[in-house]
Amino acid sequence: MQAAVVNRYGAPDVVGIREVPRPAPRRDEVLVRVRAAAVTSADSRIRGARFPAGFGPFARLAFGVFRPRRTVLGSAFSGEVVAVGAQVRDLAPGDEVCGMTGMRLGAHAEYVTVPARKLARKPSAVSHEDAAGLLFGGSTALFFLRDKASVGPGMSVCVNGASGAVGTNAVQLAKHFGATVTGVTGTTNAGLVAGLGATRVIDHTRDELAGVTERFDVVLDAVGNLSIASGRRLLNPGGVLLLAVADLGDTIRARGNVVAGPAPERVANFEFLLGLAAEGALRVVIDRIYELSDIAEAHRRVDTGRKVGNVVVRP
Repeated sequence: MQAAVVNRYGAPDVVGIREVPRPAPRRDEVLVRVRAAAVTSADSRIRGARFPAGFGPFARLAFGVFRPRRTVLGSAFSGEVVAVGAQVRDLAPGDEVCGMTGMRLGAHAEYVTVPARKLARKPSAVSHEDAAGLLFGGSTALFFLRDKASVGPGMSVCVNGASGAVGTNAVQLAKHFGATVTGVTGTTNAGLVAGLGATRVIDHTRDELAGVTERFDVVLDAVGNLSIASGRRLLNPGGVLLLAVADLGDTIRARGNVVAGPAPERVANFEFLLGLAAEGALRVVIDRIYELSDIAEAHRRVDTGRKVGNVVVRP
């Protein structure tokens, strides 16, 4: 099968298409023909060995000290079941599924093996591209807003980085939960963010978020340019600061009304998001779709920091 292989850390050009053996599912696994996979900021960071401050040594130990231990990147994907392991009973060839592979990665390929328990069924009303694009940013936004901040009716939520993969979902989910949403983005994406449900849009090219006098019940930073100190200044009494991107220092110091750290990959959360998308209550924002052969270009697009929503490849 063809796969996007990264044999060394570096710029997007280190990603090359190679012929590699097709994996075989273990007893509790499913072999999936990948129809679409997201190229995320996490993929970009791993490929370039560019990790948030303080995380570098630990990330190298996890992903490979001198070169990537997992040479095929990609976590969020959608596709069709091709074969199942001997212990799998609730999935069969032909079923359309989606999910995330976590630290195993491997989704930037024609086929990937995944434990059956980590897969969600893809609704027919949701395309493979939308399913793949939804899971990474959607599950992160859902975890922080619903599970950590209990966002609900009457609350005010500020989303910093409202036009990215996490941000576009966060704006919509906060609105869905009944909150009033303020989105922080650039000039060119202000209309998009307003259309997703933000009552107010702050243009970060004109106004520094740290200088805003308004206070919020919840602030979600999906960019990584708020510290605990600067974020807390934006909160109402009893407010919650959510750091979806943080350096090691702020991650360690996060406690009380500050939450940081990775979001878990839960099938129940995938199913919740897919249900909203199937109903038309959640729009998956796709920046660009590339063929797998153009994955280096996909990485370049992510590296610009200007992608809107999600970048997707089709193996």
